[in-house]
Amino acid sequence: LAVLVPALGDRLAAPLSRLARFGPSDAGRDGFWSGVAIGGALGFLYAPCAGPILAAVIAVSAATGETVLIALAYAAGSSVVLLGLALGGRRLIDRVRSAGRAPQIQRAVGVVMVLTAVAMLADLDVRFQTSIADNLPAAVVNPTRPLERSAAVERRLRDLRGAPRFERTAAGLPRLGRAPDFTGTQRWWGTPGGTPLSLPELTRQRRVVLVDFWTYTCINCIRTLPYLKAWDAAYRDKGLTIVGVHTPEFAFEKRAGNVAAAIRRSGLRYPVAQDNDFATWNAWGNQYWPAKYLIDAEGQVRYTHFGEGRYEKTEAAIRALLAEAGDRPLGAAVRTDPEPRTSRHATPETYLGTQRAQGWAQPPRDGTHDYRYRGELPQSAFALNGRWRHDHERGTAVRDAGIRAAIVGKDVYLVLSPPADGPGDVGVRLDGRTIAPADAGSDVRAGRVRVTSQRLYHLVSLDEPQQREFELTLSRGTSAFAFTFG
Repeated sequence: LAVLVPALGDRLAAPLSRLARFGPSDAGRDGFWSGVAIGGALGFLYAPCAGPILAAVIAVSAATGETVLIALAYAAGSSVVLLGLALGGRRLIDRVRSAGRAPQIQRAVGVVMVLTAVAMLADLDVRFQTSIADNLPAAVVNPTRPLERSAAVERRLRDLRGAPRFERTAAGLPRLGRAPDFTGTQRWWGTPGGTPLSLPELTRQRRVVLVDFWTYTCINCIRTLPYLKAWDAAYRDKGLTIVGVHTPEFAFEKRAGNVAAAIRRSGLRYPVAQDNDFATWNAWGNQYWPAKYLIDAEGQVRYTHFGEGRYEKTEAAIRALLAEAGDRPLGAAVRTDPEPRTSRHATPETYLGTQRAQGWAQPPRDGTHDYRYRGELPQSAFALNGRWRHDHERGTAVRDAGIRAAIVGKDVYLVLSPPADGPGDVGVRLDGRTIAPADAGSDVRAGRVRVTSQRLYHLVSLDEPQQREFELTLSRGTSAFAFTFG
């Protein structure tokens, strides 16, 4: 408004005019040090955008000693662009002044600034960005994607990140290396007196061991449990020992009481170790939930599988190693329910914590903030409404808190935690109406979910994968962590 109305701008600037004596003088305004002072001041405006990138480039250069030229090239290229803008802008301003049109240009800039502020207030800028992302070609929206997804870059990232320690690389059941022991665990369930198991001891007993890394709020892990339970029942007496290694994704999953409740709820009878510090996870070089490692009676890792599926192949590997270890009859293969159907185009999982949030029209921010989004949501997008308090792991409802989402899938799951002072409440709407019983997940009653414990809740269950829009309203103090879809 001060730019739009010069008289208002003059009145606001008058008290600040005394600061001018600390800046460059008219006599030296073209001097070198004057430019350094102004450039340093403008750096505070420029740094929030380019500063983190430049700092990252310089940090990597300093650490490796091999890419200093990259840092210099980035800094030089950025500076050249700013210099061009400064020189070109100066010439343009001189021409405007000589033509006597400076007041009109100033008012026009003020109008643009006011309209921009109004657009931001009405979320029109977010809708414009979303429209660009949805409608323009990928080469325009994300021109670096082919480079990021190139084989060379993926190989280099793999080298930096490191491959899983055990990875099946040949047909059959090759020997992939000696299995590391369980280490750094806390509580054990399903063992005599809660005593820890030892892989060397299991090897001395000629046991075939299936190690399953899981966490109790992961839907992919939960869907594998019926198969693990069936194999435990069918093959324990034949020489198979299944050990679940519970490595938590969220802080509340470190609580022994929560893990014990999940074990009871899932009906697990095989041993489970608590790996809160990721010690066993790191000893195995694991990177996935769920992950299965099959160890023969000699202590060698012979088979791995990451994620869901391939149950028949996994059972065939179990039977092969049991047959290799002894001559006990194995009987018929286990019969389990068919694998759940999931859409290849299902909405990817997302988080409400700021560390891993993706797909949000207005990304969550650390601290307590008000959110509002009234526009149409593109497919597989999410939006917050009301007041929320976020940290790196969760979003907690403060007032009038809601979530909208346009999803593709058959099932919707959400990890929830109740308020400190009692159960929480979550209302579920599908396509603008209270969700019908036929479409409701197993934890929904009359369109609402009663949140009594920290776990995964089943919100929507459709007959087949569909494109739908759902909306949640969360009571004060109720926390949400992660969405998954099937």
